[in-house]
Amino acid sequence: MHILKIRYILSPKMRRTSKLLPSLTALLLTLTSALFVSVSASAQSHKPQQKQSTQPQCAGELDLINADRPGIADGSNVIGAGTFQVESGIQQEFRRSGLSREHTFFVPTLLRFGVYNRWEGHLEGNTFTQVKTSDSTTVTSGFAPVSLGFKYHIYNSKGCHQFSLGTIGRVFPTWGSKEFRAQHTTGDIRLAADWDFAPKLSLNPNIGVGWYEDDQGQPFTAGLFAMTLNYLPTKRFNPFVDVGVQFPEVKHGPAGAILDSGVALIIRQNLQLDASIGTRVHGNTGPHPFLAFGISWRARVAHPGK
Repeated sequence: MHILKIRYILSPKMRRTSKLLPSLTALLLTLTSALFVSVSASAQSHKPQQKQSTQPQCAGELDLINADRPGIADGSNVIGAGTFQVESGIQQEFRRSGLSREHTFFVPTLLRFGVYNRWEGHLEGNTFTQVKTSDSTTVTSGFAPVSLGFKYHIYNSKGCHQFSLGTIGRVFPTWGSKEFRAQHTTGDIRLAADWDFAPKLSLNPNIGVGWYEDDQGQPFTAGLFAMTLNYLPTKRFNPFVDVGVQFPEVKHGPAGAILDSGVALIIRQNLQLDASIGTRVHGNTGPHPFLAFGISWRARVAHPGK
């Protein structure tokens, strides 16, 4: 799951404005930027390791699947050269305004291809999407735009995954079914970090900028922020809580924010199941609430030479 990615189909009367969050959002962005800068600066004082692994493991630790789902923020690590990983699921979102109700169902899917030790390619989208409204007998179904993207792993600190930094970029060309096709090419770019600040706790912040299109076909630039707090009682069981912010959520609109919580369970070394629930806490276009269930699986498809 990622930052407010779905293109919402809402009636104009559902666009009520409100005046919360901008100052909080600015504070969160400032703190996260300071974290990125301070850790990166400290990294320069250490002698770089030769052939540094992008997914360091502690002694005796299993090499377990590390998926970007569930949760709003994406991780900083790549899956490794010669590896393929699919992360998919189902998601249902509910919206309402007065007597009007809207139910959206879609199948978010991310395909990850490890092309080098620090690079991976992405193919990502909400794929099949269906929208039902209570004040209309029409059911809108089709395929949402799919993005082409990448993830580049920038830095790992010494030790057992103490701090990691990466960048993620996506471009959404103007394709998809007529009902969901955008009029402009859109995309975003983000910095992503993972920080194990306590033995069983970690933070996963994302910060970036997006070039999007609202449901009126108006292009706009938005700031992006997400933060996930993970609790890891074991290496295979991960409850979490996180928040995602986009400002503005539509052109000339307010900031939008989503809060969610869930759990990921690694049942085999290369297989993970997850479930999450969340809701809009600010803005007008976000779901209120949403439910998601997913599965992630990886496989080594090639064995690159040393």
